[in-house]
Amino acid sequence: MCGLLIEHDGHRVSSIRGDEDDPLSRGYICPKAVALKDLHEDPDRLRTPQKRVGDRWQDVSWDEALDDIAERIAQIQKRHGTDAMAVYAGNPTVHNTGAMLAGVTLFQTLGTRNRFSATSVDQLPHMLAALEMFGHQLLMPVPDIDHCSHLLILGANPLVSNGSIMSAPGMKRRLRELQRRGGKYVVIDPRRTETAAAADEHLFIRPGSDGLLLAALIHVLYAEKLAKPGRLRAFTDGFDELRSLVEPFTPEAVAAATGIETATIRRIARELAAADRPCVYGRVGVCTQRFGGLNGWLIYALDVLLGCVDQVGGMMFTKPAIDLVALGGLIGQKGHFAKGHSRVSGLPEFGGEYPAITLAEEIETPGENQIRGLISLAGNPVLSVPNGRRLDTALENLDLMVSVDLYRNETSRHAHYILPPTSTLERSHYDLAFHVFAIRNTAKYTPPLFEAPAASKSDFQILMALSDRIVATRDRGLVALGSRLAGRAAVAMGVERTLDLALRAGAYGTGRGGLSLAKLREHPSGIDLGALTPCLPDRLYNEKRRILLTPPRITVDMKRLVAELDRARDNGLLLIGRRQLRNNNSWLHNSLTMVKGRDRCTLLMHPDDAAARGLEHGTRVVIESRTGQVEAPLHVTEHVMPGVVSLPHGFGHDRVGTKLSVASKHAGVSINDVTDERLYDQLTGTAALNGVPVHVHARARRRSPT
Repeated sequence: MCGLLIEHDGHRVSSIRGDEDDPLSRGYICPKAVALKDLHEDPDRLRTPQKRVGDRWQDVSWDEALDDIAERIAQIQKRHGTDAMAVYAGNPTVHNTGAMLAGVTLFQTLGTRNRFSATSVDQLPHMLAALEMFGHQLLMPVPDIDHCSHLLILGANPLVSNGSIMSAPGMKRRLRELQRRGGKYVVIDPRRTETAAAADEHLFIRPGSDGLLLAALIHVLYAEKLAKPGRLRAFTDGFDELRSLVEPFTPEAVAAATGIETATIRRIARELAAADRPCVYGRVGVCTQRFGGLNGWLIYALDVLLGCVDQVGGMMFTKPAIDLVALGGLIGQKGHFAKGHSRVSGLPEFGGEYPAITLAEEIETPGENQIRGLISLAGNPVLSVPNGRRLDTALENLDLMVSVDLYRNETSRHAHYILPPTSTLERSHYDLAFHVFAIRNTAKYTPPLFEAPAASKSDFQILMALSDRIVATRDRGLVALGSRLAGRAAVAMGVERTLDLALRAGAYGTGRGGLSLAKLREHPSGIDLGALTPCLPDRLYNEKRRILLTPPRITVDMKRLVAELDRARDNGLLLIGRRQLRNNNSWLHNSLTMVKGRDRCTLLMHPDDAAARGLEHGTRVVIESRTGQVEAPLHVTEHVMPGVVSLPHGFGHDRVGTKLSVASKHAGVSINDVTDERLYDQLTGTAALNGVPVHVHARARRRSPT
């Protein structure tokens, strides 16, 4: 989403800097942008299809690879059923226009119900809350950060992420501007993050207890008659029901469990209620825990009670040039929940996908619809899914695995075929997803910087060609013929033609001089479409266009939160993850720009916990959980609360069989070798990556030979 000015000499990048004319990023740039040079020029990046033959890899032609893959998929589905093939979509897919467009066609062509993605190790709780409260899984409000006066942040680190479900480049500047105009922002997090360190106030909270705090804040608003929903009251249902649901959660009842004092909880609620433009925002830290589903809902419910949903300076909805929300509503694809349940553990699907924590067991467990083949799109679940070692082993037993990926990484090393797409700088880009969550309405199209090699294929071309071949292997009935014709039509349309039609059909494309691809080409820095403006109730997708403050499919889980009030707690350590500015999950660690410097894969521990265990700063320690153990250097710091330890995510590049020469020299360890697939949010199936019980002890010294 950041505007970049890139200078190059032939196919070599000579400089990358921020574009000050970009209406959203305004010249901001972070290390990930500079890493585009490393990514494009990386000698480890695969450029031709790879076939695994035993322990060796050999180059093959596109036709040979695609034909053999399609034939093997046909054999698996004929022998074991349609659902024997599965798909996993990784985080980079959402950053790729062609992959998003063609991925839908591939999923439909395969016809399998076994679909997985990074959603269930990230933002699923927010999407469920949006679906149940506002009627559409993508109708997630974002903080109007440039106009709010009081921002409460839970489990998020926007100075590092530049927003997350809040496309907001340059968050450091934006938060400073908030403070300079007399505003305030408060961070609640088990770690004093980069965002917390610059905040007006930071409060530690025990991992996994955010739901208790949120319920208590709502309790105070009701008890002290501070709720002020304003105009939202006219089209919102459930105010009385919500009051009853939070009745047990007094500040006194939750103080011990959260680690936040009773008086402080009341003060936070009162300050939010007194602010003229308040805003409550939570992200990955509140999603990936045992009460993630409730947290997503409680945050939006708190915003409704404060009257800041759909209000300038509050939680606003976007009006993007290509509106995926409106398009989904038009064709009846608003999202769905629990229409089916996973075969082994019975966890609910969401939007046609099953929780990623079930992928390994669905491969391992014999029976009807057992997964025997997998297509992974830009995914590295071995490093991103709990108990990655279990999945690592499971992938070895697949009859067929195909990875669409630039690298032979920790996951794709198990593939029978790796299909490498063109690099980021060799394809065009229009961000279909992140405009939906931007803090300002803008539009920008970027053509390819470099012409792709003649023998290469983009993600769009790979996925469409594979879909076409899969259809060709099946009976030539009307369904197969129709699917093949639709696929050919999509190829003929191409990414650019599809974008142009979508822009012209959008809210800014009508009339003379309306938005089109040609117009965006004339404005390479992008076009400013204006600040976010109120749009409710018209933009709601519930049947009666009303906000459902207490959706039954979510509030049923409040019984579990009530039981949490009386749960006994030990004095053990709880593990949380952390995000870093020079990390982008696991997929840019082969860039020297991103990994150079001091070792960042360290375990953070409070001095009191270190002293109690006789551990010293800088020593290597063992982090152990039910699923396994890893070793990391210890960093003793007061930036984590007592009882909490923290490892960054995305590392663990020590697996044999990868081709990551830079990453392997900065391997670190994978936090997901000690997270636990048995710990998850029972409502949504989202992985509980935060709040994992662990033991930490000194590494045993090796005995000298006698």
